[in-house]
Amino acid sequence: MSPKWNVFSATCPSRTSLAQIANKWTAMIVITLSQGPKRFSELHRTIEGISKKVLVDTLRSLERDGMLERAERDGHRVYALTPLGTSPEAPLLALQVWAEAHIEEVLVSRDAFDERTDDVLAAADSSGDQSSRRMR
Repeated sequence: MSPKWNVFSATCPSRTSLAQIANKWTAMIVITLSQGPKRFSELHRTIEGISKKVLVDTLRSLERDGMLERAERDGHRVYALTPLGTSPEAPLLALQVWAEAHIEEVLVSRDAFDERTDDVLAAADSSGDQSSRRMR
């Protein structure tokens, strides 16, 4: 009988798997590799802002979890998704589409929130209320 997995349980190993998939760098790597195998340098160039160390660490973690494999092609090492690695491809691509489609709304909301928060802090500062100060 196999155990019943539950990501909401602190001791369930499926929680670490979810954390790996939900990681922004993992999502970008899976989305990039969904277009086909890539060399390390191609991944590093495509995923702007990722350090080489974080890319190496994330690739190793994905390989350990069976999500990708390293292979030699034409004398070069490439990274490719395994069948397990392609399974979260559709939801991650959907998240990419959602993020790009709704970023303007998110930015407007952030600005409005920050403005409201700044107004509250300014009012608290002018009244001498120290309890509502936040660190910047």
